Amino acid sequence: MKFQLRPLKNLEKTANTAHQWLAINNDPQFWIKGWKKMVGRHARISFQLLTDKLPATACMLYYDAGRGMSEATTILLDVDRDGTVNQEILLPFTTQALRLDPIAQPGLFSINNFKVELLARATPFVYHRPRHMLVFAPLPNGTSAVPAMDKRVDYEKWLRSHEIKRSMYPALRERSAQWSRKPLISVLMPTYNTPERWLRKAIDSVRTQVYEHWELCIADDNSADTTVRKVIEEYVRLDSRIKAFYRTTNGRISAASNSALELATGDFSALLDHDDELHPLALYCVAEAIQTHPDAALIYTDEDKISVDGIRSQPYFKSDFNYDLFLGQNMITHLGTYRTSVMREIGGFRDEFNGSQDYDLALRFLDHSGERAIHHIPRVLYHWREHQESTASTHEAKPYAHTAAMRAIEEHLQRAGVKGHVEPAPGASGYNKVCYELPEKQPSIDIIIPTRDAAHLVKQCVASIREKTTYTNYRITIIDNGSVQQATHDLFARLEADGSATIRRDDAPFNYSALNNRAGFASQADFICLMNNDIEVIVPEWLSEMVSLALQPGVGCVGAKLLYPNDTLQHAGVIIGIGGVAGHSHKCMDKRQPGYFSRTLLRSSMCAVTAACLVVRQSIFKQVGGLDEELQVAFNDVDFCLRVRKAGYRNVWTPYAELYHHESATRGLEDNPEKIARFGREIQFMQERWGDFLLHDPCYSPNLTLEHEDFSYAWPPRAVSLI
Repeated sequence: MKFQLRPLKNLEKTANTAHQWLAINNDPQFWIKGWKKMVGRHARISFQLLTDKLPATACMLYYDAGRGMSEATTILLDVDRDGTVNQEILLPFTTQALRLDPIAQPGLFSINNFKVELLARATPFVYHRPRHMLVFAPLPNGTSAVPAMDKRVDYEKWLRSHEIKRSMYPALRERSAQWSRKPLISVLMPTYNTPERWLRKAIDSVRTQVYEHWELCIADDNSADTTVRKVIEEYVRLDSRIKAFYRTTNGRISAASNSALELATGDFSALLDHDDELHPLALYCVAEAIQTHPDAALIYTDEDKISVDGIRSQPYFKSDFNYDLFLGQNMITHLGTYRTSVMREIGGFRDEFNGSQDYDLALRFLDHSGERAIHHIPRVLYHWREHQESTASTHEAKPYAHTAAMRAIEEHLQRAGVKGHVEPAPGASGYNKVCYELPEKQPSIDIIIPTRDAAHLVKQCVASIREKTTYTNYRITIIDNGSVQQATHDLFARLEADGSATIRRDDAPFNYSALNNRAGFASQADFICLMNNDIEVIVPEWLSEMVSLALQPGVGCVGAKLLYPNDTLQHAGVIIGIGGVAGHSHKCMDKRQPGYFSRTLLRSSMCAVTAACLVVRQSIFKQVGGLDEELQVAFNDVDFCLRVRKAGYRNVWTPYAELYHHESATRGLEDNPEKIARFGREIQFMQERWGDFLLHDPCYSPNLTLEHEDFSYAWPPRAVSLI
């Protein structure tokens, strides 16, 4: 059987060679002729990918196992540095379609020597799980044959188990009727040549709301399709709560949205796209939040995708407002509900930001009202229609929107007096990276590295700092905690002699917190960088990135992206509550993977980051009393970060400071009774000090698990029930 690649979407053939293609956006797609022969069979897929994007490109197989193609059903193909792909795969018997996405950026590429070999073997093989979360279903003979969707990310089952049943809607409607305050919510919906099917779905989703104190303000932007006006007029006659304005010129999305805003008489205005749907409880939950959070000016909810067939998928279970993540992506999006008076006060929607007009609006709301006025409802209350021209399908559907988003963020920085500019986020198409400027005079940094012997690790750590770091105003302080090996003493002598490091002898019993405190409190530098002796620099700008963040107003601790030597994630920020106290976000995921809604590729505010590589102002370190010396080994960095946060600062994790972490190479495992007992005491200490907060990390969703580090779903969620 000969397998062949056939162009499917977003591709143009070039005249240069027989195998060269132009990807016109970040989503080029091929289908594989003969793919049905691969279903349920072990197969080896091989080819050579030639592109200037190597080795960072993401090469993926997408398959439809009965629920459509999504990020949940993908296979990452490992691409060597020379572009070689040679990998065994196994498609489930339920596969209904298969496609190859060779790269994830626009540009030229070639695929040479494409080949699929069907294998006779039936024995198990290693299958990487981080992105697609597939497991092998065991057969009676102990072998594994068919990958099955991990039940922990089965959204359909999760909805059946945890969404409020429709039978409860009448009780909730009656409850809202008894409220002493019933805020009127204006739903703003601009339309333009909307297909009748989606227009009716959108309007009906408002009319079937459990909460009945709403008005739907429709502004048609001079649609050429006369059906649009006929449908709108039909609904206006049907329901007195529906208002309509028909523009005589086409002004695009911002102008039409402003026309809808002019119709609004509600206390708050909710934004609904003309082809999307509201969950029946959307306005009920928003109205309830308005009453329980009277100072809120902006309320946003979780969201998911809805197919043309009405199938819901890809839920975005969001954190509470996360400033640093918000600058990378518009995490508010849908459903966004805004205080109407503030919308008018700040000028409504702006034409120059069409495509990202709601992002610009949210940024100006933030500037006007502050973070405390932003409230998050951790429920999926908005369904984003997924079809070919929708940004729910791909960011490239509206590339101008990304340009507008970056300009909106730059204006926000200017209003805040922050020096910096905005670039596309590396590896995360459609998202943003703020590049903060460093002052002309670099602040001083003291890099503090405790160690006991381990000369080979210390040598590697110091050499990588000295040889690769572009930031210049730093010094290295090594805390020698009782080293006895001659090789270590010889290394320390050389480092001091050539000015690479200062050696501070501290023979006290090992206590990680106490060692760092004595050095940190004695430091005269502007910032201190706590670092393990098993760190190795990868990205030369690591320290510039961390310091530029730590300089920003309100920032406390800054953490780095740490990788295991096999290029899987060791640290992408700390999630509070995992395993009872804390765990590392996306631990062991391939570094090329974007993680949960690109969180491994974007900066994020986090409750805590690891002290294996942590930068903080020396004044803040002293202000909170350094690390708690009751926590000798574990959780001292988590506790420190939580105290920094409690003092009013936000902690930030950045993917743009990338280093290797040879995990705890000198400390060893928790494998004897003394260490196990100490670890237990430290867990108890954290649970007694931080209590229920360990169950409610505001930088993480209550709909996501505390049992694993992979952002799978919580069974059940920790969100408070409406019933």
